[in-house]
Amino acid sequence: MTQNQAVKLENKNRKRTGIIDCDVHVSPFDNDEIKKYMKQPFRDAFRFWGRGIFDNPFTEVRPDAKPPTGGPIGSDPEFLREQLIDSYGTEHAILHPWIYADYYADPDLKAAICSAYNDWLNDTWLSKYNHDGVFKASIVISHQDPSLAVKEIERWAGHPHFVQVLADAGARAPFGQRHYWPIYEACQRHGLPFAYHPGSDGLGSNTPFTPGFPTHFIEWGTTLVCGFISHLVSLLTEGVFERYPGLKVVSLEGGSAWLPAILWRLDSHYKSFRFEVPWVKKLPSLYIRDHVRFGSQPLEKPDDDKHLLYFLEMMDAENIMMFTSDYPHYDTDHPREMFPRNIPEQMKNKILYENAREFYRF
Repeated sequence: MTQNQAVKLENKNRKRTGIIDCDVHVSPFDNDEIKKYMKQPFRDAFRFWGRGIFDNPFTEVRPDAKPPTGGPIGSDPEFLREQLIDSYGTEHAILHPWIYADYYADPDLKAAICSAYNDWLNDTWLSKYNHDGVFKASIVISHQDPSLAVKEIERWAGHPHFVQVLADAGARAPFGQRHYWPIYEACQRHGLPFAYHPGSDGLGSNTPFTPGFPTHFIEWGTTLVCGFISHLVSLLTEGVFERYPGLKVVSLEGGSAWLPAILWRLDSHYKSFRFEVPWVKKLPSLYIRDHVRFGSQPLEKPDDDKHLLYFLEMMDAENIMMFTSDYPHYDTDHPREMFPRNIPEQMKNKILYENAREFYRF
């Protein structure tokens, strides 16, 4: 047995406990895997992969994540298990396919794409590839037409491995606005968290999250947090958590270093302008621990570990952050390398495992 084979065997036999990964990306092997679930005219209208002008295939994914069997990154379940699940000792991984459905303008096409991907996830990663129940996934929806989104939620609610609803953070309006409320009502009714993740933000049929369109990917990726800030502030100030007290929200891949300053600013404005939002019954920051969770990746790391620990303490990471590797992106976070050296063991364990276990009721 070679050293490499021995390492693989050791990883495969490692006890899967102590890590729940809340953001792992998977992909179909080719276009036909998705198209077979689609009816005309949407089957011909659907294009596999890509989100337009800010696609960056050279740096968005890890070169070593390409399956040895060929096919797109994230398409080989055995290789993903070997490279991610077995290597980290992951107990559960929540899967999110790359879709970018909200890049399109046609709400019926968007809904058809999401529905096809959900069928594909159910038939493959959540059944055929899931003998041990490691893989969980999100019900993917398009939010442009809430009635179609609710229909898709109803189709999968109660499935043992679909654990939340996932929307593209790219949108035409902030997520607190009443246009989206039927989606939240359905999420609350079925006990499913509502998660949002970058995709077609500021692209295609969606409004820019900046004063105009960025020139380069580096600008798009850096300023992406502006849209996430807008969505969170909107959810808080539109009174969504008062109207739907059972609703849980997950912010994925939108960063979190901005959170303390934004909440301080929002609380300060609330003290002066609460008359505008009488449906908000307490300081906006006080809704966070009961209703909102943040994925750890990308974890904005200063050079000094003690500064990172200060930030984690300021944002209440011990209670509201959940581990996300964001595999197989180029900036994947390793669970044993992402934390400051002086992090308290309880905080680390809650971020890696306990917060997600409690949140998703695993």
